[in-house]
Amino acid sequence: MIGGMEGLRSTEAWIAPNNRDRIHDLFRQIASRVGGLVVSTFLDRLGGNRTVLALSFARLADAVGNSILFIILPLYVAELPAPAFPLPETVRVGILISMYGLINSVLQPVMGAVSDRFGRRKPMILIGLLVMSASTLAFAAAHRFSDLLILRSVQGLGVAMTIAASMALMASATEHGTRGASMGIYSTLRMVGFAAGPILGGWLHDRFGMNSAFYAGSIFILLGILLVQLWVHERPVPKSFVRPAFRLVDRSLLSAGILGTGLATFVMAASFSMMVTLEKQFNERLSQTALGFGVAFSALMVSRLLLQVPLGALSDRIGRKPLIILGLVAMAPATALLGEVGTTLQLTLLRLGQGAASAAIAAPAFAIAADLSKAGGEGRQMSIVTMGFGLGIALGPLLAGSLAMHSFELPFLVGGALSLVAAGVVWRVVPETLQRGAGKIPARKA
Repeated sequence: MIGGMEGLRSTEAWIAPNNRDRIHDLFRQIASRVGGLVVSTFLDRLGGNRTVLALSFARLADAVGNSILFIILPLYVAELPAPAFPLPETVRVGILISMYGLINSVLQPVMGAVSDRFGRRKPMILIGLLVMSASTLAFAAAHRFSDLLILRSVQGLGVAMTIAASMALMASATEHGTRGASMGIYSTLRMVGFAAGPILGGWLHDRFGMNSAFYAGSIFILLGILLVQLWVHERPVPKSFVRPAFRLVDRSLLSAGILGTGLATFVMAASFSMMVTLEKQFNERLSQTALGFGVAFSALMVSRLLLQVPLGALSDRIGRKPLIILGLVAMAPATALLGEVGTTLQLTLLRLGQGAASAAIAAPAFAIAADLSKAGGEGRQMSIVTMGFGLGIALGPLLAGSLAMHSFELPFLVGGALSLVAAGVVWRVVPETLQRGAGKIPARKA
């Protein structure tokens, strides 16, 4: 007994405060390394390499800054005079929102060709983000509707530079066998930003006024610039690099698969962006505030961010094409019923449905485009798919504003019909690029 007590005392003496601290530090280091290994292995299986994660977090930051404007701009249009545009307010809102998407979409192939020509993506991403940040801040000084149109056009230029270069870099930095999951990570973090932005914008507008949203948006985009500069490391252009001829349209890079996925992203974006133009009408019909509309609007992003990575990973197992078709079919009723809602809860639930449908479309569509893209032409080929998304964002609100002059329900019925048509087109012309049991194709060199 005495020997046992002495042994216990000697053990307690050895585990002195300093020694206990060393033991705790040792266990923390072991746990950190084991945990880091587990997380690293999990991310590797999902295609989450350093470049993918760096671009994804940078897109999260600038998405917050950009999506803040979704809630603010329709309200801003109602406050500013428009002597040169004697049009109904809904049409002016549609024109403003569409201007951004049209400029963005038209310029994406140009910027994709420029990035292919020089073989460098990161500088173009940084310049594009800087243009977006400056133009967002400048909204606070606008005095007329025409000022808003000019600034939205400049924003369209900035985002065209950013998206074309980012998607080209994603295509060259991902592997065939995990590309769906990689695109899911990118889309998910971008959707986190788009989900937070409208809620933050509505809250800032209700609490501090219109200009506070512009200041916050500009700051978040600047954060995206910082993240790209610090985290994205692009390989230097090798001396053997041969600059391709500058061609905006190269028919050898166009295929039924690329164009079909571009159509899918166009219809997807047009369907879920229609309600932006009709914010004021929704608020009056449902007796809700800007914050209430922002919450309902962001519900799409919430369901999409929850499902994007799982559905992207699923497309790496069962194929890309089935999920795109399923998403378009599901998008049809979720869009068509938006004109029938009677409460904010009903609006929110349908937006959740649109988010789930878009999650099934987006990552697999980008993965197919990346699978089909050729080395040296990623910028132009990926820009076809992102251009489809941009055109949808542009024309969806414009179509809604025009059709709503005849009937509030009509835009959403048309959007639902277009989703079914797109599903049929994808089924007929888009190839399945994932071969079951095939090994991974190494990522192409940037």
